[in-house]
Amino acid sequence: MSPAHSRPSKRKHVGLIAVVAASGLAAVAIVASNQASATAGADCADVHVITARGSTEAPGEGSTGALVTQIVDASDQTVSRAAVDYPATLTNYARSSAEGVSALTTQLTRQVGQCPDQEIVLTGFSQGAHVVLDVLGGGGGGVLGSATPPISASIASHVTAVATFGDPRHVVDQPFDVGTSTRDGLFPRSAAQLRTLAGFADRIQAFCDSGDTFCDKGLSIAVHSTYLDRHQDDAAAFVLDKVGG
Repeated sequence: MSPAHSRPSKRKHVGLIAVVAASGLAAVAIVASNQASATAGADCADVHVITARGSTEAPGEGSTGALVTQIVDASDQTVSRAAVDYPATLTNYARSSAEGVSALTTQLTRQVGQCPDQEIVLTGFSQGAHVVLDVLGGGGGGVLGSATPPISASIASHVTAVATFGDPRHVVDQPFDVGTSTRDGLFPRSAAQLRTLAGFADRIQAFCDSGDTFCDKGLSIAVHSTYLDRHQDDAAAFVLDKVGG
């Protein structure tokens, strides 16, 4: 993963490349500056974006990386970026998504510990959207296995903005829903999970459009795979507004 374009920081932080490793996962955080690498615990970027890729996408940020690049290029702050290391497989989906939730929980907790003053942005597509919102609202249940609790409020409070696309756990008429969907997804969240997510409603935009095979129980893979074509600019604008430009 190569360093992204940098913009001057409003807070005059020094950019760096940090390598974060926890419980067998490695997240490479690429800071938008031309500085050399440094060890964890050194200066932190103003904003840190963590992305969970979609099912079957190659390791890294996946298609949502284009959104992250737009945010980096448009921001006048230093912005670092990282990807969740998890299987992202369709085979044994319940296990894959649960491993994603565990990996992101560890990664987010470690990031907050290292950079407690950072504004954190979470993004995810498809199974990655499932993972991101399960971390905040609680996961599992039903065919997905045992229910898991949401991440602690002390960590979640550092999350400034969330943008997800095509979440298979989508439920219609939630205060954070964006898009044209009129049906629930394949694995709708429980009432308790939705109540927890509602507490983040002003920080989340969860895009789901009508016809999407996974978030809307539709028949169109094309709808599911082209969210950034339709919504990337809106999502970028939302995130930049939340982090202050």
